[in-house]
Amino acid sequence: MVTYEITVEHSTESESCTLPHVDLKLVGEKGMTKSAPLSENDNYKELVSKCTIDCDDPIGKLLRIEIKKRPLYVVENNWFLKNIKVKDPNGETYYFPIYTWITDCKKHSFNEGQALIAKKELSPSGRFNRHKKLSQLKETYCWQVFEKGIPHHIQAMLPSHLPRNDQFIEVKQDEFKKNQEQTVVWKKLKESTKCYDTWPDFEQISELMDYSKYDILGYVKDNWKDDAFFGYQFLNGINPMLIQRCTSLPDNFPVTEHMICHYCNLPQEIEKGNIYLCNYQILDGVATRDIKGKKQYLMAPLVLLHKTAEDKLMPIAIQLQQKPGADNPIFLPSDSEHDWLLAKIFVRSAEFNFHQLNCHLLRTHLLSEVFAVSLMRNLPMVHPLYKLLIPHSRYTLHINTMARLILISETGAFTQVAASGGEGMIQILRKSLSSMTYRSLCIPDDIEDRGMKDIPNFFYRDDGLKLWDILHRFVEGILKHYYKTDDDVQNDRELEDWIWDIFEHGFLCPKEKSGIPLDFKNVNDLAKFVTMVIFTSSVQHAAVNSGQFDYGGWMPNLPSTLRRPPPSTKGEATEATILETLPDKSITLAAMTTLYLLSRRYSDFVPFGTYPEHHFTEEQPLKLMEKFKEELKELSKVIKERNIKLDVPYKYLDPEEIENSVSI
Repeated sequence: MVTYEITVEHSTESESCTLPHVDLKLVGEKGMTKSAPLSENDNYKELVSKCTIDCDDPIGKLLRIEIKKRPLYVVENNWFLKNIKVKDPNGETYYFPIYTWITDCKKHSFNEGQALIAKKELSPSGRFNRHKKLSQLKETYCWQVFEKGIPHHIQAMLPSHLPRNDQFIEVKQDEFKKNQEQTVVWKKLKESTKCYDTWPDFEQISELMDYSKYDILGYVKDNWKDDAFFGYQFLNGINPMLIQRCTSLPDNFPVTEHMICHYCNLPQEIEKGNIYLCNYQILDGVATRDIKGKKQYLMAPLVLLHKTAEDKLMPIAIQLQQKPGADNPIFLPSDSEHDWLLAKIFVRSAEFNFHQLNCHLLRTHLLSEVFAVSLMRNLPMVHPLYKLLIPHSRYTLHINTMARLILISETGAFTQVAASGGEGMIQILRKSLSSMTYRSLCIPDDIEDRGMKDIPNFFYRDDGLKLWDILHRFVEGILKHYYKTDDDVQNDRELEDWIWDIFEHGFLCPKEKSGIPLDFKNVNDLAKFVTMVIFTSSVQHAAVNSGQFDYGGWMPNLPSTLRRPPPSTKGEATEATILETLPDKSITLAAMTTLYLLSRRYSDFVPFGTYPEHHFTEEQPLKLMEKFKEELKELSKVIKERNIKLDVPYKYLDPEEIENSVSI
């Protein structure tokens, strides 16, 4: 008679325990044990439960464990099982990482924790078990088309329709609902106005809340009219993805040397690499919605900027529409104060809509969902790539399902406050996806392609490149531990299915145009793509999400919509016409509340590079994870020291401020 000692760790979260009717069975290379109850006296509300299984002879190296809850006739409840450790008769310990909700009374089988790629050397039974489990997952994680030309998403109308593993835990759900219901900080607006009026002056906007309590938001409120700060935001605001070095003026942007001779010698500065361009051409021709029966306006501006000898990035010309003409003047800093300010406001409103739909929704949320669904459909839990990526998909399906329900639906918050809500949103997403390239998703390539390698004070670039390098070393180390040769990569059928699902359901465009890979020929190509996947779902999302309230909490700096058409002549703008152009009080309140909720940190925040769930069990991956965490810790220290010296600290890519996944 031999004995196997079993230790089960489960969650102590509310609604994550089960009643004492669970049977366990061990499967080894030489046989299997009989089923045995985990406990008859424990309702598993404690962190750890223990039991033993006796059998006549050793069953050899343990391969998997089978778990089955016995049915209850009174009540059925869910059980979140973290992991199981089994000590065999020889004293060897086997670790089974599970981290799964068990919600039914079916038999569930979990492999021992050593990561394995789908090599041909796997036993026939091993290959069969993997294929069977993946087939079941593909029935659970089904693709659905949201709109033609937009990345596909998981088939789920409500968060409650998602697999239980992908739903918020109860604590997060309660916290999210509480934040939605809170009046937050701008009670005065609700109490003192009917909300549908035009703001009488900027002073009343400033009375909405105590802006001085927020370091960056307070700076934004005090400096939003300043040209240098206007230029700064293209580098380190919520959208550092559009600006590029200008090597020649676009044909539809006829800025002349005479126009800007007071600011710089244009040909010389272009030659020196000191002229930059922001072109919102994707917004051209986009349909705008009526809000409360009133037409809204969204332009597709072009902005020319000059890096001065003092290393400031100054706007020197703005054209509000793509087609040049007499009714589409080029605005200059030498124009009247109100003309120039109004032109910049139209740019900032274009920024709101472009950022939210292209940089934020498409390039982080929607792509991360594609990565997550393909992961769940194609890679078994034992696959090293599953173990590497699963922490970076936490809650992504839940938050995106919520977004489709309450943010971008016909009655959603974004639809109700943004000029591009509704049909315009679909148009922007389609244009953005069709023009997206693989290189634009990889920050080293993107910075090079945009000519942004040398401009000073570009903290998104500085921090982002360092994070990419640290992450890439980590990913490459993990993958090379399992894929010893390029042949291992090419022979991994599960890996092939994973990338094909991503290509087919995510990018929806010819490879020749996008550069998105259809397969992987070697480990290096795989490491780059996996780095991009993790970077997108964590670092890039932090860059475009975390600062939304910082830069948009002062509405004039980032208006979600505009109520008057762009000026067709100069000299007519006044403060009154600017206030009539900006959103009314109700839209201001709704937009501020939305940005506040979207950039909140929740209590279950998991910092980048932190892995509370222990999916890897082998020594080398664990060492690489520790090294990864140490490098991130050192970078965090460097960023904090730099930020102390800055008027506007760039904290969004401090590893301690980055969440591991798209979860908000």
